[in-house]
Amino acid sequence: MPTLSRFLLALIVVALVGYATVYGLANFVTPSQREITVRIPTDRLQRD
Repeated sequence: MPTLSRFLLALIVVALVGYATVYGLANFVTPSQREITVRIPTDRLQRD
């Protein structure tokens, strides 16, 4: 039984670290905005 308890505790710790990472990224990191230009070749725009 101690092995099962240790395994469950390890899973809980990993889940908490993952949750804290996602929470931190969602609330403390702001993405930078920039303009994007995509060039499309004219031969792809013409229909037959």
